[in-house]
Amino acid sequence: MANIAKGNLSQEAKAFITSLYSEEVPTTVEQALKSKNWKEAMKMEMDALMKNSTWEKCIISKGKKPVGCRWVFTIKYNPDGTIERYKARLVAKGYTQTYGIDYSETFYPFAKINIIRVLFSIAANKQWPLHQFNVKNAFLHGELEEEVYMEAPPGFTEGFKPGEVCRLKKSLYGLKQSPRAWFGRVTIAIKKYGYKQSNSDHTLFLKQRGKLITCLIIYVDDMIVTGNDEEEIKRLNVNLFSEFEMKDLGRLKYFLGIEVLKSNQGIFIC
Repeated sequence: MANIAKGNLSQEAKAFITSLYSEEVPTTVEQALKSKNWKEAMKMEMDALMKNSTWEKCIISKGKKPVGCRWVFTIKYNPDGTIERYKARLVAKGYTQTYGIDYSETFYPFAKINIIRVLFSIAANKQWPLHQFNVKNAFLHGELEEEVYMEAPPGFTEGFKPGEVCRLKKSLYGLKQSPRAWFGRVTIAIKKYGYKQSNSDHTLFLKQRGKLITCLIIYVDDMIVTGNDEEEIKRLNVNLFSEFEMKDLGRLKYFLGIEVLKSNQGIFIC
């Protein structure tokens, strides 16, 4: 059935489907470590965690229980179906955390779709550019306030002595408080650059210089920047890239499940 449908597809779609079937995503650490590509992806993740000083090794405090962790493997594809990269992420087993011990508050704001639509409308009417940035490993930037311990990463336990675990200093994907810790961290940074947080949507930040204005909205690890202050937009770019490990995605094309097409006639969203 799949083969019949495949005959009606373009070459790019056929290549994409073929790559999906030809590449196997590992389900265990042991399986991943047998592959050069996956082993390298795991090493890259560990290097990023070490560079970020995510944890320190220690003997766990008496009465404390470490949360577990696991590896999550995914393949990122290019539009033509070729493989962009192999991605391995170390994720904490947040479901084993205990409220009041490993975490307290977990709430953090989400960008409201109505605010995003208003921002698009203003950008279309004012002919403002729409830039998009992505923060790499965003949750790893959050500072942990709680005392959280985690088991040694599977496949990378050789450097740990008996009884040693990871004392987490930064938030990690999977922890219940990670999104809140990250948003708190990025909010402090943006306010430091002179931006004011909107009362109507706490994910929207504004900076005004006379008649010039710059708008920044955040959704987890994605950011949209627009406005008529070109100098400030460039300065914000430099500041963000010096503060966090960022990726410049260029002109806004896709955000919050919405495809965005900008032209002289306006902005089309789908």
